[in-house]
Amino acid sequence: MNIVIIDYGAGNIQSIQFALERLGLVGVLSDDWNVIQKADKVIFPGVGEASSAMKKLKESGLDGLIPTLKQPVLGVCLGMQLLCNSTEEGNTTGLGIFDVEVVKFSSKVKVPQMGWNTIYNLQSPLFKGINENEFMYLVHSFYAKNCNESIATTNYEVEYSSALQKDNFYGVQFHPEKSGVFGEQILKNFLLLNSNF
Repeated sequence: MNIVIIDYGAGNIQSIQFALERLGLVGVLSDDWNVIQKADKVIFPGVGEASSAMKKLKESGLDGLIPTLKQPVLGVCLGMQLLCNSTEEGNTTGLGIFDVEVVKFSSKVKVPQMGWNTIYNLQSPLFKGINENEFMYLVHSFYAKNCNESIATTNYEVEYSSALQKDNFYGVQFHPEKSGVFGEQILKNFLLLNSNF
């Protein structure tokens, strides 16, 4: 299976590569349009600040490529947020795949949310074999509001979308590569979409 991890200088890339290796697979790092377009699966990672990450996407032209991809695409953490309409972080316009805004947690709770929290209202083949209220690992200060494209929910001060799906695009706010066996199962489920893996 040809798995490409988009390399745009804002990624939790090594931990995703290691998680794929534990599944017996190799993830190729690339910012090359041809390599990305030919992939069977694309993982769009992200750690850091939204406006600078979007700037890097624009500098490489990847902001124009990503919305045109036809194979399954998985946005992780900031990657998921950049697939949304906008984020309050740096007042950043996103790629507009998910029709939702990303906003900041209030000062009433500890920010960032860092650690384990549950996911529920699971509504996708992405969560095959995952129980309601399973724990996933999260580190984030901004969240996607609940919306029609939500396929998992988490509660931290408010209920929010911890996973999104539209067509071939999937996004998870949590880090599957850092969420133990169940996180690895979610990665495996993503790789199983439309494939013989």
